[in-house]
Amino acid sequence: MAMVSTSLTPASQLSGHKSAAGSPPLFSGLRRSSKLDSASLSTTQSFFQSVNSHIRICSPSTRPCRGIVAMAGTGKFFVGGNWKCNGTKDSIKQLVSDLNSATLEPDVDVVVGPPFVYIDQVKSSLTDRIEIAAQNSWIGKGGAFTGEISAEQLTDIGCKWVILGHSERRHVIGEDDQFIGKKAAYALGQNLGVIACIGELLEEREAGKTFEVCFKQLKAYADAVPSWDNIVIAYEPVWAIGTGKVASPEQAQEVHVAVRDWLAKNVSAEVASKTRIIYGGSVNAGNSAELAKKEDIDGFLVGGASLKGSDFATIINSVTAKKVAA
Repeated sequence: MAMVSTSLTPASQLSGHKSAAGSPPLFSGLRRSSKLDSASLSTTQSFFQSVNSHIRICSPSTRPCRGIVAMAGTGKFFVGGNWKCNGTKDSIKQLVSDLNSATLEPDVDVVVGPPFVYIDQVKSSLTDRIEIAAQNSWIGKGGAFTGEISAEQLTDIGCKWVILGHSERRHVIGEDDQFIGKKAAYALGQNLGVIACIGELLEEREAGKTFEVCFKQLKAYADAVPSWDNIVIAYEPVWAIGTGKVASPEQAQEVHVAVRDWLAKNVSAEVASKTRIIYGGSVNAGNSAELAKKEDIDGFLVGGASLKGSDFATIINSVTAKKVAA
C-alpha cells in the first residue's frame, strides 16, 4: 500500500506532490514509507507496532456505498468558526449580518467562536441556527485568576461550546496536555461542549511522530474527562494553521482513521463511532468539498475563512460533497 507523503499542499492545490529525482526519501508523516504488516500482532508487542498493524486507509475506488452520507462516524457534520483575536464591533456586525442571510444546509451543526469581548454582541444578534463557542476557559471555578474566564461565566452568557487545546494555546501560551485535559473535564462538568484540539508540529511530522503526538494528546483528554458525549475532536496539524498549506485529503483521512481506531481501542467502539473528528488547517471555500468527501472527516474547524460570511457558508454547505447515491 502506498503511503501518503508529507509534502505540504498549498490550499489552492489539493493534488499530491511528487519529490524530485535525487531528493531525500519522503516520510508519510506517520512512519517511514513501507508496506504494512497485516499479520495479527501479539498484545505484548509495542504500542506503535500494534497501531501500525491496524491502520486502514480508505480508497474511494474500493469503498462500497454506505447509504445517504459517506461518514465513518454516526454524528452530524460539524463546522466551527474560530475567529481568534480578530474583529471590531462594526466588522463583527457585518459578519453576523452575512451569516444571518446565508442559506445553510440543515444537516450541519454550526458554531462560531468570537473574541470574549464580543460574545454578548454576537449572541444577541446571530441567528439561533448557529451556536456560540468560547475560545478558552479556566481550569476550575472562577476567583482570583486575573485575565481568565470561567466555564460558569461562559454558560451564564449563553455559550454552548469551548475550544480547548488549540496549538496557539499549547505552543504560544505554554499549556501542556494534562492542563488541557483538566480544563476539558471541568468545562464538560459545567455543561459546555468541548472542541478538543490535537495536532503535530512540522518537525514532529517529518520525524514520523504524528501518531505518537496525537495519541499522547488524546490520552490526556481520555484520562481526565468523565464522558465523550459532548466532545468533538479537531485534528489541526500545526504546520497547516494559518500558513496557506493544507493537509491533502489523504493525509487528513489517514490521521482521522488512526484517531478513530485509537478511540475504539482505548475508550470504546461506541465512542469511536459517535465522536466527530473534524479537520482544521487552512480550510477554505475552495478546498473544503474535497476534504469533506473523506469518510472519516466529520466537519471542520475554520480560522481565517470563517471571518468571511460567504466563504464560511460555502464550507458549511460542503456537507453536500459527502452525500452519495443510496
